[in-house]
Amino acid sequence: MGAQWKQKWRLEAADAKGRVFTKLAKEIMIAARAGADIEMNARLRMAVEAAKKASMPRDTLERAIKKGAGLLDENVVYETVIYEGFAPHQVPVIVECLTDNKNRTATNVRVLFRKGQLATSGAVSWDFAHLGIIEATPPAAAVDAEAAAIEAGAQDVEAGDEGGFRFYTDPPDLETAQKALASAGWHVDSVVLGWRSKNPVTVTPEARAEVEAFLSALDADDDVQAIYPGLAG
Repeated sequence: MGAQWKQKWRLEAADAKGRVFTKLAKEIMIAARAGADIEMNARLRMAVEAAKKASMPRDTLERAIKKGAGLLDENVVYETVIYEGFAPHQVPVIVECLTDNKNRTATNVRVLFRKGQLATSGAVSWDFAHLGIIEATPPAAAVDAEAAAIEAGAQDVEAGDEGGFRFYTDPPDLETAQKALASAGWHVDSVVLGWRSKNPVTVTPEARAEVEAFLSALDADDDVQAIYPGLAG
């Protein structure tokens, strides 16, 4: 299971792109609070790059930057809220939300966790590491990913999806590692600060289907920005 939950159904759902753009725009707005200049704001720069990779319209992207930086009359403030708990079969999960209404989000998350177990702060995160996560595709099949990780200053690397790799860094080293990989010819697909389970849980195929259905329901909520399950495989 990848560091951050992803679903193939997103590519097929009629409104999938709209949900993706909504999540990306929220991240841009949060990042833009520290300034609208992407050269001076690393988090904003990474958020903008992610939006461009998802083919977000330029007008939408620029509006999100201005809105977050307070350059428009609209006054919508998003806050980051993190929930911890367990999916079915005691699979630990961390859920990151960006919301303009914490009461609404809390209510929705409680309902979604009825098929799992919502926990208190710290009940799950103690068994996760907060890291920089870079997903990238090598310039050639024969490239040594472990050597690339060492050269980029990453802590660890593992196989990702569709021939790609996932690099883990200390949070302060994230941007430096991203630039190093790009300079070495790697195609960087995503760059985030996220969570990695230290002891992922192995479940049966039947149980896995239940867990994935639970995660899919969570991810469909507009306030849910990212999901990090401690699920092996």
